[in-house]
Amino acid sequence: MEKRGTIQHIFIPEMAESYKTRMLKDEKSPATIEKYCRDICAFISWAAKERPAAKHGVAVDKEMMLAWRNHLQQSGKNPSTINGKLSSVNSLLRYLGWEDCQVRFLKVQRRLFREHSRQLGKDEYNRLLAAAEAKGDMRLRLLMETICATGIRVSETSYITAEAVEKGWAQIALKGKIRTILLPGKLRRKLKKYAHSRGILSGPIFCTHSGKAMARRQIWAKMKSLCKAAGVAATKVFPHNLRHLFAVSFYRVSKDIVRLADVLGHSSIETTRIYLVSTGEEHVKQLDRLGLVS
Repeated sequence: MEKRGTIQHIFIPEMAESYKTRMLKDEKSPATIEKYCRDICAFISWAAKERPAAKHGVAVDKEMMLAWRNHLQQSGKNPSTINGKLSSVNSLLRYLGWEDCQVRFLKVQRRLFREHSRQLGKDEYNRLLAAAEAKGDMRLRLLMETICATGIRVSETSYITAEAVEKGWAQIALKGKIRTILLPGKLRRKLKKYAHSRGILSGPIFCTHSGKAMARRQIWAKMKSLCKAAGVAATKVFPHNLRHLFAVSFYRVSKDIVRLADVLGHSSIETTRIYLVSTGEEHVKQLDRLGLVS
């Protein structure tokens, strides 16, 4: 069926489920699968409202994808967020063999600095730890320390087990890669003491009452609940920012970006460089030190 020179395809819900199954077989991480499904659902919901649904589903074509990209731009979302959503839907289109509907990403110049409103400082990190302890939530405090002291992803906290603490290292298998994370001595002692106090003899250290590893959303929500008491802006408080703080602290000490990439589990140093972007304030100070304004 042709419309305005573009090929129309009919999307039905079963296609999304089929793609989700494919991602599971490809061993995509749970967080990646969740994001892709969320973005795809958002696009289909928007498309269904913009254009009357076909008899058995939603009509999708290149024109619709271009309109959606324009809609995302007009909604005020930043380019990297828009490209992330386009990537999710483009991947579905490739899976379905609908390459004719794919659209290009927005061109984004690599950022020279990071927004101060999103940069978590060490002092703010310490205030979050103190706030968690004041609430009596030692599990949350130790969880934040573990992420920040090792640089692991929030989705990797389930690999911090009683067995790993006993050995002094954890082996993480994610995204088709296996890497070993060493546990600093002081952290290891704190983890041992915590596990002993909770009667955790095996399995994840950071678990629910049922013994299951804490979910990403649960960790996110608990960290957000500390913002007011800690006096830290909510825009700075999320698990991945602890990983950023680790990366910056590690690089300041080692000056070894290759080693840092290995520790973080990055396949490309270009990805690691993103973690080391300074704030706008730091960038201005560097420009001032050039002494080129009399």
